[in-house]
Amino acid sequence: MSRDDEAGYTTESPMAEHETVHAEIAIPSAPSTGHRPRYWALNVIGIAVILGICYYAELVLVVILVSILLAFVLAPVVDVLTRMRCPRALASGVAVLALLAVLAGIVNFSYNQAANLANDLPKYTSKIQEQFLQFRKKAESFQVLNPAHEKDVLSVRPTTDWGGLLTQGFGSMSHTLLAASFVPFLVYFMLSWHHHVRSSTVMLFRMEHRHTAYVALGMISAMIRSFMVGNLLIGLFLGAISTFIFWLLHVPFFYFVGFVSGFLSLVPYLGVVLAIAPPLFVGMEHLGSQDIFAITVAVIALHLVALNILYPKFLGNRMQLNPLAVTMALLLWAWLWGAMGLVLAVPITAAMKIVFDHIESLKPYGAWLGE
Repeated sequence: MSRDDEAGYTTESPMAEHETVHAEIAIPSAPSTGHRPRYWALNVIGIAVILGICYYAELVLVVILVSILLAFVLAPVVDVLTRMRCPRALASGVAVLALLAVLAGIVNFSYNQAANLANDLPKYTSKIQEQFLQFRKKAESFQVLNPAHEKDVLSVRPTTDWGGLLTQGFGSMSHTLLAASFVPFLVYFMLSWHHHVRSSTVMLFRMEHRHTAYVALGMISAMIRSFMVGNLLIGLFLGAISTFIFWLLHVPFFYFVGFVSGFLSLVPYLGVVLAIAPPLFVGMEHLGSQDIFAITVAVIALHLVALNILYPKFLGNRMQLNPLAVTMALLLWAWLWGAMGLVLAVPITAAMKIVFDHIESLKPYGAWLGE
């Protein structure tokens, strides 16, 4: 026993004394809330940056997304050919060439029908002009013009720069055709390098997140394939029924207008209006008011059947989006990309929901988008 123990007390080490002093003078910390701080300003800035990139890189992003959609459609064809011991590169080339042949046939048929329609176009144009003049006369009868300001109104009317419009149209068209020329090559490489792209994409994530990323990519792939195949089947069904109805009503070019109307009905939000326009346009000179009413009712009925029966059956299990989210997505992507935004809005939003459902911090947003 040491002298200190014999004296009735024990000694403490310098480290113990140091910790005791700090314990005595320690300032109480603020209570923890258990949540990480939310940087709303940074989130808003990030969303604004993403929307800006989508807006200014519209052409590039649309080409890439369209190529992805086509690649998912052709993937089953490539898989069948590879199971027949065909090299994947050759199978991908055959699938892309088959797609180009189908598109060339559709364009050739559409061009011939459009050329035949163009021969009768003057009659339709004159009829439309007569209707427009009657409407204009009725509208002018309700206007009260002030003669004192009539000259001022006419003097400030801007002139149309037709040369600038033609140049701008040619420039945008040339850029569009140049970008579209990349689609077959992108589709081919996406198909031939499918396994490499998917495995490399999964490897971009950390080890603990790779399984989740693999599952999410698989669900996105199945969703896109179902979306494309489902829309194709629904469009063919609506086109066939529309063609039969237009044949019964003696609509000119019913075999062409029927399928055009059927596939235009697939356009979100504006589909029913676009689907009614072709048969009414070509039938304006030949059809009576009862036939026009019957066409309108038939197109609306087919659109409602597709929206409430066919879409839930073919796409409902994959999309799982509520109508409010779909409508807001259509508004946003139509503002960003116009007509292509309307076409791509649903698969983009559905893919975002799948991603949100597999990230813990984003699951509330996925639940908001869901049904």
